[in-house]
Amino acid sequence: MTKPVTVALVGATGAVGEAMRSILEERNFPMDNLILLASERSAGEAISFAGKPYIVQDLATFDPKGVDIALFSAGGSVSKEYAPKFADAGAVVIDNSSTFRNDDDVPLVVSEVNPEEIKNRPRGIIANPNCSTMQLMVVLAPIHRKAGIERINIATYQSVSGTGVKAMEELGKQTMALLNFQQAESNVYPVQIAFNVIPHGGDFMDNGYTSEEMKLVWETRKILGDQTIQVNPTVVRVPVFYGHSEAVHIETRDKISAEDARALLEKSPGVEVVDEREPGGYPTAVTHASGTDPAYVGRIRDDISHPRGLDMWIVSDNIRKGAALNAVQIAELVLKERE
Repeated sequence: MTKPVTVALVGATGAVGEAMRSILEERNFPMDNLILLASERSAGEAISFAGKPYIVQDLATFDPKGVDIALFSAGGSVSKEYAPKFADAGAVVIDNSSTFRNDDDVPLVVSEVNPEEIKNRPRGIIANPNCSTMQLMVVLAPIHRKAGIERINIATYQSVSGTGVKAMEELGKQTMALLNFQQAESNVYPVQIAFNVIPHGGDFMDNGYTSEEMKLVWETRKILGDQTIQVNPTVVRVPVFYGHSEAVHIETRDKISAEDARALLEKSPGVEVVDEREPGGYPTAVTHASGTDPAYVGRIRDDISHPRGLDMWIVSDNIRKGAALNAVQIAELVLKERE
């Protein structure tokens, strides 16, 4: 039987923090104390959890001693400053930012793919992957283990919730303005996002790719434990509130047919296959992903341009599985160590 623990949720009032609270409650996470933390601006706010009121505390003045598990979802600068302090005080930190993902002494974990890596945490910190990497790994890991993946070509179609609450507000305001024949103002994104697609996510790098694109390269190799996998990504932001979509083309070392891949994925944890060759027989961000937990995959087909190629379409809720759910699943794995 798992001993109840003290859990601290850093960034409790944000979009991912809200999802974490919901998932902790849904999964009846065994804890005897929940501590909600945020910036001074949100401190004092009352939030209901499991029918009880909780007061958000100021992270800057909080003493982390006694916290068993700390779920961080407050951005990179906050994680960089406070995650080591919580770890030094004895907590296992599960961080949702990109701060520690590329560090050799911090495991980068997808619960269905490499759960054993949580044990290798000398700094007491476990990193959550980028949301677009997360759903990709849930689907591709079984295929990589079966046939070996040499190369991945991927175009992501990422929802605005991945940028944050202000981006969602901007999409809503722009849409309303344009439908009323008014000018759309862009503050979060460099160009209008409403009724548009933007081939840009993150900061541009010297090689012409963006930081969001390079995360797919670095994180895929680390999670799958194979530095030889070639990844060619293009990140696109689309006017969707929740749910990332990905057009994925892979080349494997050994031939695996679309039929065999489909059968393999139907048995894989965290994956739901929606693959009927008819209109609507595929998953989309709105009809399947939004508000749900699986990584959905459809349009599975043999690549007619490559003898060992496979094409597929993957969608998932970037806030739930892409961030909050995986963090809670990692926390559940940490609890199993205490049994």
